[in-house]
Amino acid sequence: MRLIESDSDVREGLAALASADARLASMIELSGPVPLRRRPPGFGALAEIIISQMVSKASAAALWRKLEDRIGPIEPEAVLAMDDKTRKDAGLSRAKAATLKRIAESVAVRTLDLDRICGLSAETAIGQLTEIKGVGPWSAEVYLLFCAGHPDIFPAGDVALQNAAAHALQLEKRPDIKSLRKIVAPWSPWRGIAARLFWAYYATHMNKDATPMGD
Repeated sequence: MRLIESDSDVREGLAALASADARLASMIELSGPVPLRRRPPGFGALAEIIISQMVSKASAAALWRKLEDRIGPIEPEAVLAMDDKTRKDAGLSRAKAATLKRIAESVAVRTLDLDRICGLSAETAIGQLTEIKGVGPWSAEVYLLFCAGHPDIFPAGDVALQNAAAHALQLEKRPDIKSLRKIVAPWSPWRGIAARLFWAYYATHMNKDATPMGD
Protein backbone atom coordinates (compact mmCIF):
# COMPACT_ATOMS: atom_id res chain seq x y z
CA MET A 1 0.00 0.00 0.00
CA ARG A 2 1.40 3.40 -1.03
CA LEU A 3 1.14 5.81 1.92
CA ILE A 4 0.82 9.59 1.83
CA GLU A 5 3.89 10.66 3.78
CA SER A 6 5.20 13.88 2.25
CA ASP A 7 4.26 17.04 0.39
CA SER A 8 5.64 15.45 -2.77
CA ASP A 9 3.08 12.66 -2.37
CA VAL A 10 0.36 15.30 -2.15
CA ARG A 11 1.64 16.99 -5.31
CA GLU A 12 1.73 13.67 -7.15
CA GLY A 13 -1.82 12.91 -6.09
CA LEU A 14 -3.07 16.34 -7.13
CA ALA A 15 -1.49 15.93 -10.57
CA ALA A 16 -3.18 12.56 -11.00
CA LEU A 17 -6.54 13.99 -9.91
CA ALA A 18 -6.21 16.94 -12.28
CA SER A 19 -5.61 14.54 -15.16
CA ALA A 20 -8.54 12.36 -14.14
CA ASP A 21 -11.19 15.08 -13.73
CA ALA A 22 -11.18 18.61 -15.18
CA ARG A 23 -13.36 19.81 -12.30
CA LEU A 24 -10.62 18.89 -9.88
CA ALA A 25 -8.03 20.67 -12.00
CA SER A 26 -10.07 23.85 -11.55
CA MET A 27 -10.37 23.25 -7.82
CA ILE A 28 -6.62 22.83 -7.50
CA GLU A 29 -6.05 26.20 -9.16
CA LEU A 30 -8.57 27.89 -6.87
CA SER A 31 -7.67 26.26 -3.59
CA GLY A 32 -4.06 27.22 -3.09
CA PRO A 33 -1.69 25.00 -1.09
CA VAL A 34 -3.08 21.63 0.01
CA PRO A 35 -1.45 20.71 3.35
CA LEU A 36 -0.20 17.22 4.17
CA ARG A 37 -1.44 17.35 7.79
CA ARG A 38 0.03 14.07 9.02
CA ARG A 39 -0.01 13.21 12.72
CA PRO A 40 1.77 10.45 14.66
CA PRO A 41 -0.63 7.58 15.38
CA GLY A 42 -1.69 6.75 18.90
CA PHE A 43 -4.25 7.35 21.61
CA GLY A 44 -3.82 11.13 21.66
CA ALA A 45 -4.59 11.48 17.98
CA LEU A 46 -7.73 9.35 18.14
CA ALA A 47 -8.82 11.18 21.30
CA GLU A 48 -8.46 14.49 19.45
CA ILE A 49 -10.68 13.18 16.66
CA ILE A 50 -13.36 12.01 19.12
CA ILE A 51 -13.33 15.38 20.88
CA SER A 52 -13.70 17.18 17.54
CA GLN A 53 -16.87 15.29 16.58
CA MET A 54 -19.87 17.56 15.89
CA VAL A 55 -18.20 20.77 17.14
CA SER A 56 -16.28 23.58 15.50
CA LYS A 57 -12.51 23.42 15.28
CA ALA A 58 -12.20 26.26 17.80
CA SER A 59 -14.55 24.52 20.23
CA ALA A 60 -12.62 21.26 19.90
CA ALA A 61 -9.33 23.03 20.62
CA ALA A 62 -10.85 24.69 23.69
CA LEU A 63 -12.19 21.35 24.97
CA TRP A 64 -8.79 19.75 24.49
CA ARG A 65 -7.03 22.51 26.45
CA LYS A 66 -9.55 22.35 29.31
CA LEU A 67 -9.24 18.59 29.54
CA GLU A 68 -5.44 18.78 29.54
CA ASP A 69 -5.57 21.40 32.27
CA ARG A 70 -7.53 18.99 34.46
CA ILE A 71 -5.99 15.58 33.77
CA GLY A 72 -2.59 16.43 32.29
CA PRO A 73 -1.40 14.68 29.11
CA ILE A 74 -4.36 12.98 27.49
CA GLU A 75 -3.24 9.39 27.78
CA PRO A 76 -5.16 6.17 28.47
CA GLU A 77 -4.31 6.03 32.19
CA ALA A 78 -5.38 9.63 32.80
CA VAL A 79 -8.64 9.18 30.90
CA LEU A 80 -9.50 5.98 32.77
CA ALA A 81 -8.92 7.79 36.07
CA MET A 82 -11.13 10.74 35.11
CA ASP A 83 -14.19 11.13 37.34
CA ASP A 84 -17.52 12.69 36.47
CA LYS A 85 -16.75 16.02 38.13
CA THR A 86 -13.55 16.39 36.14
CA ARG A 87 -15.43 15.55 32.95
CA LYS A 88 -18.04 18.23 33.67
CA ASP A 89 -15.41 20.80 34.63
CA ALA A 90 -13.69 20.18 31.31
CA GLY A 91 -16.96 20.65 29.40
CA LEU A 92 -16.76 17.15 27.94
CA SER A 93 -20.04 15.44 27.14
CA ARG A 94 -20.92 12.18 28.85
CA ALA A 95 -21.01 10.38 25.48
CA LYS A 96 -17.55 11.56 24.40
CA ALA A 97 -16.06 10.75 27.80
CA ALA A 98 -17.52 7.25 27.61
CA THR A 99 -16.06 6.75 24.13
CA LEU A 100 -12.63 7.96 25.26
CA LYS A 101 -12.74 5.56 28.22
CA ARG A 102 -13.69 2.62 26.00
CA ILE A 103 -10.78 3.42 23.66
CA ALA A 104 -8.42 3.87 26.62
CA GLU A 105 -9.47 0.52 28.08
CA SER A 106 -8.99 -1.23 24.74
CA VAL A 107 -5.50 0.26 24.46
CA ALA A 108 -4.66 -0.57 28.08
CA VAL A 109 -5.61 -4.24 27.75
CA ARG A 110 -3.99 -4.37 24.31
CA THR A 111 -7.03 -5.40 22.33
CA LEU A 112 -6.46 -2.25 20.25
CA ASP A 113 -3.02 -1.35 18.88
CA LEU A 114 -3.31 2.06 17.27
CA ASP A 115 0.11 1.79 15.65
CA ARG A 116 -0.35 -1.68 14.21
CA ILE A 117 -3.79 -0.85 12.88
CA CYS A 118 -2.21 1.71 10.56
CA GLY A 119 -0.61 -1.10 8.57
CA LEU A 120 -3.88 -2.90 7.89
CA SER A 121 -6.11 -2.48 4.88
CA ALA A 122 -8.56 0.38 5.22
CA GLU A 123 -11.54 -1.97 5.36
CA THR A 124 -10.04 -4.12 8.10
CA ALA A 125 -8.79 -1.16 10.13
CA ILE A 126 -12.11 0.67 9.94
CA GLY A 127 -13.88 -2.52 10.98
CA GLN A 128 -11.68 -2.91 14.06
CA LEU A 129 -11.96 0.74 15.10
CA THR A 130 -15.72 0.88 14.71
CA GLU A 131 -16.16 -2.18 16.92
CA ILE A 132 -15.63 0.28 19.78
CA LYS A 133 -18.93 1.94 20.67
CA GLY A 134 -18.78 5.65 19.88
CA VAL A 135 -16.13 5.30 17.17
CA GLY A 136 -18.02 5.69 13.91
CA PRO A 137 -16.85 5.48 10.29
CA TRP A 138 -15.98 9.19 10.17
CA SER A 139 -13.66 8.95 13.19
CA ALA A 140 -12.02 5.79 11.87
CA GLU A 141 -11.54 7.24 8.38
CA VAL A 142 -10.06 10.49 9.68
CA TYR A 143 -7.63 8.56 11.90
CA LEU A 144 -6.45 6.41 9.00
CA LEU A 145 -6.24 9.39 6.66
CA PHE A 146 -4.10 11.62 8.86
CA CYS A 147 -2.33 9.19 11.20
CA ALA A 148 -1.73 6.25 8.88
CA GLY A 149 -1.48 8.13 5.59
CA HIS A 150 -3.94 5.85 3.83
CA PRO A 151 -4.08 7.15 0.25
CA ASP A 152 -7.59 6.20 -0.78
CA ILE A 153 -9.94 7.22 2.04
CA PHE A 154 -12.58 9.94 1.63
CA PRO A 155 -14.69 10.61 4.77
CA ALA A 156 -17.98 11.11 2.96
CA GLY A 157 -19.84 11.74 6.21
CA ASP A 158 -17.91 14.97 6.77
CA VAL A 159 -20.29 17.92 6.36
CA ALA A 160 -17.52 20.27 5.19
CA LEU A 161 -16.58 17.84 2.41
CA GLN A 162 -20.23 17.52 1.43
CA ASN A 163 -20.63 21.30 1.28
CA ALA A 164 -17.40 21.71 -0.66
CA ALA A 165 -18.53 19.09 -3.17
CA ALA A 166 -21.89 20.80 -3.66
CA HIS A 167 -20.22 24.16 -4.28
CA ALA A 168 -17.22 23.08 -6.35
CA LEU A 169 -19.03 20.51 -8.48
CA GLN A 170 -22.12 22.71 -8.88
CA LEU A 171 -24.52 20.14 -7.53
CA GLU A 172 -28.19 20.94 -7.00
CA LYS A 173 -27.96 20.04 -3.31
CA ARG A 174 -25.48 18.87 -0.73
CA PRO A 175 -24.78 15.18 -1.38
CA ASP A 176 -25.48 12.62 1.32
CA ILE A 177 -22.91 10.01 2.30
CA LYS A 178 -23.99 7.45 -0.27
CA SER A 179 -24.11 9.99 -3.11
CA LEU A 180 -20.73 11.46 -2.24
CA ARG A 181 -19.09 8.04 -2.08
CA LYS A 182 -20.38 7.40 -5.59
CA ILE A 183 -19.08 10.76 -6.83
CA VAL A 184 -15.56 10.23 -5.49
CA ALA A 185 -15.24 6.55 -6.51
CA PRO A 186 -13.61 7.35 -9.91
CA TRP A 187 -10.82 9.25 -8.12
CA SER A 188 -9.37 6.08 -6.60
CA PRO A 189 -6.53 5.47 -5.68
CA TRP A 190 -6.11 9.13 -4.68
CA ARG A 191 -9.29 9.81 -2.72
CA GLY A 192 -7.23 10.70 0.35
CA ILE A 193 -5.67 13.57 -1.60
CA ALA A 194 -9.09 14.54 -2.97
CA ALA A 195 -10.36 14.87 0.60
CA ARG A 196 -7.46 17.17 1.47
CA LEU A 197 -8.21 19.20 -1.65
CA PHE A 198 -11.88 19.58 -0.75
CA TRP A 199 -11.01 20.73 2.77
CA ALA A 200 -8.58 23.28 1.28
CA TYR A 201 -11.30 24.44 -1.13
CA TYR A 202 -13.76 24.73 1.76
CA ALA A 203 -11.30 26.92 3.67
CA THR A 204 -10.67 29.12 0.63
CA HIS A 205 -14.26 29.55 -0.57
CA MET A 206 -16.30 29.12 2.61
CA ASN A 207 -13.67 30.91 4.72
CA LYS A 208 -13.59 28.20 7.36
CA ASP A 209 -10.88 25.67 8.19
CA ALA A 210 -12.87 22.54 8.97
CA THR A 211 -10.10 19.98 8.53
CA PRO A 212 -10.51 17.59 11.49
CA MET A 213 -6.83 17.54 12.45
CA GLY A 214 -4.59 20.58 12.80
CA ASP A 215 -1.31 21.21 11.08
